[in-house]
Amino acid sequence: MASVANTYARAFADVVFDPKLTSPKIGEDLREIESLLKESSDLRRVWENPAIPAEQKRHLLDAIVQREGIDRSVRNLIAVLIDHRRIQFLPQIVQQFEKEIDRRMGFVEAEITSVRALAAPEKQTLEGQVEKLTGKKVRAIFAQDGSLLGGVIVRIGSTIYDGSVKGRLEKIKEAISS
Repeated sequence: MASVANTYARAFADVVFDPKLTSPKIGEDLREIESLLKESSDLRRVWENPAIPAEQKRHLLDAIVQREGIDRSVRNLIAVLIDHRRIQFLPQIVQQFEKEIDRRMGFVEAEITSVRALAAPEKQTLEGQVEKLTGKKVRAIFAQDGSLLGGVIVRIGSTIYDGSVKGRLEKIKEAISS
């Protein structure tokens, strides 16, 4: 399943990616189609039903595209997914596509967890420090965890930078016990 989503996401990113021209509208349109599919069980049943001819499914898609003003490249991706009976993978494809575009544009996603809600200047400072650390532009997702006691934990992909009081205490405990 993940490889199907990765394959389609990378292929679609190849089609639409131009660092100077990549429009946020394409991602918005993808999420809009994903949302319509999630909210409408009738639409999902039609597009996922192998007994309904692909041509009829594409006519329905074209009506949605025209009504919503969806980008042509997004329409074509959805048509390919319908034709190859892969429309059920759309949520994973959207997620992988967004990650692929971020990677190509030099962005990295960082999950920053702190003991309390951070003020805007604190968030900006942390984002700046993570940008210096990674050498990439950062899209930060902030969360709270009262068990940290203080400090922050930054997760970038599979790498964790633990600057929390709880983490430091654990290291001290390990050092003492060994």
